Amino acid sequence: MTAYRPRFGAQDVEVTDREASFNGFFSVETLGLRHRLFEGGWSQRFQRELFQRGDAVGVLPWDPVSDEVVLIEQFRVGAIRGDDSPWMLELVAGIVEPGESDALVAQREAEEEAGCRLDRLEPIATFYPSAGACSEQIRLFVGESTVTRPGTVQGLDSEHEDILVHQMPRDVALGMLDRNEINNGHTLIALQWLARHGDRLKAQWASASDV
Repeated sequence: MTAYRPRFGAQDVEVTDREASFNGFFSVETLGLRHRLFEGGWSQRFQRELFQRGDAVGVLPWDPVSDEVVLIEQFRVGAIRGDDSPWMLELVAGIVEPGESDALVAQREAEEEAGCRLDRLEPIATFYPSAGACSEQIRLFVGESTVTRPGTVQGLDSEHEDILVHQMPRDVALGMLDRNEINNGHTLIALQWLARHGDRLKAQWASASDV
């Protein structure tokens, strides 16, 4: 089967103007643009607001020996919605600062948010969670956890973080996934990946350790 390739590329979009509309904890820009059309020619010029929040790295700490994953529970302002709880069970994640590698972000955030230390990292996926309005790209990993602190409260006071650390068997986490108890995209993707590839990765890491 031939690999999918988009018909158009970056050269097929013209950004005619860009204006900073808001600049706070995150920023919003208003863009004037046009792009090529599938049936030929170019679109009319139109405007779109673009939410700029930087790229992020997410990591699912996993002990392949005990087959347990670490997830964190914290408040999320975007989930204030009617009677739904705005506390979410998530994997570890953080924004990539200028000059940082993905591995450094994964290691730092695991320590800050979950009290975890990670050894090997395995890439899971690179994706845009809401490309219709947000520039953020997320890069996901599973990390081999060597130190965990379940039941502790972690996070940085300077970032108003109040994070409860959970550790559970992989099949328990996947059961929550099947019951629709995991309600954020990063964690859904990471757990589904682990469901498909965890046994292979466990054997691969064990084989590498024996060398």
